[in-house]
Amino acid sequence: MKKSKAAVILVLILAALAGLGYYASLILSSTGVGEKMSIPLGLDLSGGVSITYQILNENPSAEDMGDTIYKLQKRVESYSTEASVYQVGDDRITVEIPGVTDANKILKELGNPGSLEFQLPDGTVYMTGEHVANAQAQTQPDAYGNKEYVVALTLTDEGAGLFGKATADNVGEVLPIVYDGEVISYPEVQMAITGGTAQISGMGTFEDADVLATQIRIGSLSLELSELESSVVGAQLGSRAISSSLKAAAIGLGLVMVFMIIIYAVPGVAAAIALAGYTVLVIATLYLFEITLTLPGIAGIILGIGMAVDANVIIFARIREEIATGKTVRTSMKIGFQKAMSAILDGNITTLLAAVVLMALGSGTVKGFAYTLMIGIVLSMFTALGVTRVILSCFYGLGLQDEKFYGRAKERRTIAFLGKKNLFFALSLAVIAAGFIGMGVHKATGGNALNYGLDFMGGTSTTADFGKDYTIEEIEGTLVPQVAEITGDNDIMANKVEGTTQITVKTRTLTVEEREALETMLTEKFEVDKATISSQSISSTISGEMRSDAVVAVLVSTVCMLIYIWFRFKDIRFGASAIIALLHDVLVVLAVYALVRISVGNTFIACMLTIIGYSVNDTIVIFDRIRENLGKRTGKQTPEMLAEVANVSLTQTLSRSINTSITTFIMVFMLFVLGVASIREFALPLMAGLICGAYSSICIATELWYVMKLHVGKKKLVTK
Repeated sequence: MKKSKAAVILVLILAALAGLGYYASLILSSTGVGEKMSIPLGLDLSGGVSITYQILNENPSAEDMGDTIYKLQKRVESYSTEASVYQVGDDRITVEIPGVTDANKILKELGNPGSLEFQLPDGTVYMTGEHVANAQAQTQPDAYGNKEYVVALTLTDEGAGLFGKATADNVGEVLPIVYDGEVISYPEVQMAITGGTAQISGMGTFEDADVLATQIRIGSLSLELSELESSVVGAQLGSRAISSSLKAAAIGLGLVMVFMIIIYAVPGVAAAIALAGYTVLVIATLYLFEITLTLPGIAGIILGIGMAVDANVIIFARIREEIATGKTVRTSMKIGFQKAMSAILDGNITTLLAAVVLMALGSGTVKGFAYTLMIGIVLSMFTALGVTRVILSCFYGLGLQDEKFYGRAKERRTIAFLGKKNLFFALSLAVIAAGFIGMGVHKATGGNALNYGLDFMGGTSTTADFGKDYTIEEIEGTLVPQVAEITGDNDIMANKVEGTTQITVKTRTLTVEEREALETMLTEKFEVDKATISSQSISSTISGEMRSDAVVAVLVSTVCMLIYIWFRFKDIRFGASAIIALLHDVLVVLAVYALVRISVGNTFIACMLTIIGYSVNDTIVIFDRIRENLGKRTGKQTPEMLAEVANVSLTQTLSRSINTSITTFIMVFMLFVLGVASIREFALPLMAGLICGAYSSICIATELWYVMKLHVGKKKLVTK
């Protein structure tokens, strides 16, 4: 590349980065302030709408209650993946939707969930709303090519049978759809419909079709609900949560850039520029796709900044290795990118598969995490493989062509990692065993194995009129510590009802004595009128179905990763050892939760998912090097040869594993130091997970592969 061309391209890249940076600064400055150009924030950061429904059915069963909560949860995810639905008392359900402020608009769009019946011409009910899996408004061409608006119905297996019989017996008849006693549609049966899907046509506009689809969807609940009250609630945390997280991100990003420049010289400068581009692109993408941001989301993004360095580290290590063999810098850059490609693609595609499955099968926090993960993976690959490469070429074209600017891989004595495999296995088993013993001790002494928080266990919601308006910072600094003294637990959520002086405090389930102590504290220290204080039990915001969704999503994503690794590496033992190492990391972090008694809430799921993605990506890079080195060997694969290849590969990738772990750890550590309490509770086990992920990739995964290679499979290796 000519010097003039390199200069022009570099100026254009820097100008584009400056423009994106300005755009991102506008988004960040508006976020949390209420301006139009802002990222949607969750209830914990900005508040939203709270709607409480009264259950009209008498003595609803726990099964129907759980089913209704789950279906409502899936429905409100159209507004935000971070919306929450939970039971209040015995006969109420509360829906909280972040990032919105018009309760009346939400009520109108969400509707008043009631009973839905599908009737025969004589009024006999042959099917109810519980047999409808989904209903969506659609636009399609009719027989003459004109646009028509329809409602596409998807039925359950049982519903498909009932609907098929009803339509077969009533071809040419009208089968009314009745919602809350009112006929909302008169569809005429054209033919027997037995496939479990159907269309209702005849709507004049798309809006008419959408209204009908909404009524059918909200009528599929197991229980009949009536709106009791709605309000706009304030954030559960103050602006300090946003500002401290942004400060942590800025400082961490700066430290990572300095680290990259010190370690990798000119390539480090290119990586720093690309990393800045990655950061502003993430901010812009969150805004453009209206992805709701919560505390776990902030932590996930900051973690993503650290992980985005990984691809650059792999590339730069490869370039240094090629320079060390005597090749020119230009040739080394070309070959370095080519050789790094497979490791980068395999690692990122494996994690991307997990993200897609989590997005498709998960709900709530799991789905929100998947969106953020997918954004991070796609943008990190783009900046590393595209932006960094172009910038490096520009630097080379501008005259930075001496190998001293790029470094040379140092020859290292091969470390005999596999010789210590039994020690590594014993150490891991000891830590995991300590976690299970700790859980058993807590269980035996009358407690829970883990310190489950409000999100998992539910608790007590106490509402009081304080007679004056408090800021969130004042609530955090005065009220929350006083409540914590009474409950002996820091897992406390507090927010206020906008436009009033009411404050709601959610804690673990309180005893009668604790409720009385809380009321006394409120009346004596905050001069609250006792008549305005009310308490009621609330269920967990993470329902049993949501937990099942999370487990199923993780299991399916794990199987997909196993199949992909098997396909790419042509040996299932690579995949099996990677999955076992992943399970090892999850169990170690679980031990940290159990022994340190960190509160297990919404952030727990996000933490575990983050560790899974990080651990697999780290392991794949090492396996890629083993695959490459094995391909260079000829002759029979003996145990000695396999051990040598494994040790050499681990030694070659050691600096990459350490450097990536350091940059990622820096980001999370800054979050731990500067973040609010809820952020720190997320960052602490995450730091443990990062250390464990690096350890398992180096000391567990490869060693497991070696053991399986010797003892698992049709052709077992033997030492002669």
